[in-house]
Amino acid sequence: MGAGPAGIYAADILAKSGLDVSIDLFERLPAPYGLVRYGVAPDHPRIKQIIIALYKILQRGDINLIGNVDVGRDISVEELQRHYDAVIFSTGSDRDAPLNIPGTDLPGSYGAANFVSWYDGHPDVPRTWPLDAREVAVLGVGNVALDVARMLAKHVEDLMVTEIPPNVAAGLAASPVTDVHIFGRRGPAQAKFTPLELRELGKVPDVDIVVYDEDFVFDEGSEEAIRASNQTKQVVKTLMDFTLKDPAERTASRRIHLHFLHRPVEILGSDRVEGIRTERTELVGDGTVRGTGQFVDTPVQAVYRAVGYFGSPVPGLPFDETSGTIPNTEGRVLGDDGEYLPGVYATGWIKRGPVGLIGSTKSDAQQTIAHLVEDARAGLLHARDEAAVGHDAMLAALEAAGVRFTTWHGWELLDAYERQLGAASDGVPRDRIKVVHRDTMTAISRGEEHDGQLV
Repeated sequence: MGAGPAGIYAADILAKSGLDVSIDLFERLPAPYGLVRYGVAPDHPRIKQIIIALYKILQRGDINLIGNVDVGRDISVEELQRHYDAVIFSTGSDRDAPLNIPGTDLPGSYGAANFVSWYDGHPDVPRTWPLDAREVAVLGVGNVALDVARMLAKHVEDLMVTEIPPNVAAGLAASPVTDVHIFGRRGPAQAKFTPLELRELGKVPDVDIVVYDEDFVFDEGSEEAIRASNQTKQVVKTLMDFTLKDPAERTASRRIHLHFLHRPVEILGSDRVEGIRTERTELVGDGTVRGTGQFVDTPVQAVYRAVGYFGSPVPGLPFDETSGTIPNTEGRVLGDDGEYLPGVYATGWIKRGPVGLIGSTKSDAQQTIAHLVEDARAGLLHARDEAAVGHDAMLAALEAAGVRFTTWHGWELLDAYERQLGAASDGVPRDRIKVVHRDTMTAISRGEEHDGQLV
């Protein structure tokens, strides 16, 4: 369940496991690829090259993609267990992790995950976004924070070579933003940016990067982190390079400010966001920080909370509200009694939380599938309903329930349609223009007539 990288890798590994298997890969959206399609900023096509690898896996034909099917809405966990010997959940982390400070519920305070879904054309989010702030705060020092800051600060004409949907382009074009402030509670050596993302930030046209000398403090723990990790070393070097730029050379119309050793403590405002209050922190020797009691108020009219992703419960399965994961041991899902649920598995972020990159996702899937194969050979999978088993029976059940599911052939139709839109676009031809409207996506995928509504 879930056709992002985690689900596709798990299906691929299972297909090559030596078991005699028939694999159906379900996805709640009409299109596959998960966060690679809906979580990577449109101006990062190199990262999206992972889609080529995922495409080749699904194109083989030994994994059946069934899209536009939502567990809990269209089908239940119990129904899945009637049809399949084993069910693997790879539903990911699809919402923002909580940030428990005063003011998060003020108008103008947003979760970064929702904003990312908007600018990536996710079909289940509103078509407009309130881009009315001149000064913005982004809380967090990971790649999502960089993506959010860059997308806010970048001039829309520099995005028109990407797959950005037309409603997103129109929204960004009207934004009055001039300054975006990124806040991190620890020091530069503890930032979670990847070097490539950070270097690219410094190359955005007509956007200056502003850093502050007083934020560049390194304790023994920071020095050890730099020695131990080449990635940390590169990140720190890039940040230090930003400090060398002459302030007189900052002539851009927009700015991204990087603030370290600032712990957000309150979002300020009465009826809407008016500022962000941070407490200055200091490193204590091991790379961690403590508060100094010195507070700084920065005027902003919007705040984006980029402090991590969080999983959502799967109806019919246990859920850990603290970690945002399905309780499991190395991918074997645990029931409320702490015992294994026969034939039920998890992989990806819904298994381990939103940490790690694509490589981690693949190794994570290998661990889960190894246990599934072991259980299958030991006869430990759950007993399915022999009268209603497998792919054809599943499709018949979905048809009978009136579910407008999509298939791999349907994705190829939608993929071709989006590429045609990109090739026919005004100005520079693009790889694709995303279709955002869910009904249009579904109709194109099913070969049905549609009104061409893109957003």
